[in-house]
Amino acid sequence: MARRRPARRAGRRSGDGIMWALVGLVVAVPLINATVGFVRASGPWLLVATLTAGVAVAAVALLLARRSHRQRDHYLRANARLETIDQMSGEQFEHLVAALLRRDGFRKVRVTGGAGDGGVDVLAVAPDGRLFAVQCKRWSNNVGSPHVRNLLGALAHAYAGHTGLLVTSSGFTSAALREGRAAELPMIARAQLAEWALGCPLPDLLAPSPPHRLSA
Repeated sequence: MARRRPARRAGRRSGDGIMWALVGLVVAVPLINATVGFVRASGPWLLVATLTAGVAVAAVALLLARRSHRQRDHYLRANARLETIDQMSGEQFEHLVAALLRRDGFRKVRVTGGAGDGGVDVLAVAPDGRLFAVQCKRWSNNVGSPHVRNLLGALAHAYAGHTGLLVTSSGFTSAALREGRAAELPMIARAQLAEWALGCPLPDLLAPSPPHRLSA
């Protein structure tokens, strides 16, 4: 008859489990306390480090913005004379107009450029939130009424909801002026362009002239 193996005592296994649990607890408690202490101790330093990094990023952004403004101002000063503007290509003139808009606080200024621009060369958002669609004409001859109608058509369809602006380095024919005024289209001719390039803000150029008072 085969000998029976003595049964293992369950109490020993249960006791071992309790013992190891106690050992784990003894080891874990100091580790937890140390972790909590580290977090508490490091909290202010982490906050200081985060704030320092934020200030550094803001400072770099400010320096880059100032550098961009200096470059833009230098560009505008170098191209403020009509004689210089007269030597520009059409694309260069569009970028000059875009730079003038940025100087005057317009945001999201974008030169559309190229064919298929729908009669609009520059898009921008005015400081008061209005959307602007600008047509630029770097011409030596006066701009005629067909170009006024072209911009008005774009404002009625592809650029509905935008305020139009027609800018030229020359002037406008009498017919173009009549159509533009009838449609209340802002128009910048050579004389106004010279003032704008020399620093006069666009809103001041577009503001209606006060009526002349009759002397008594």
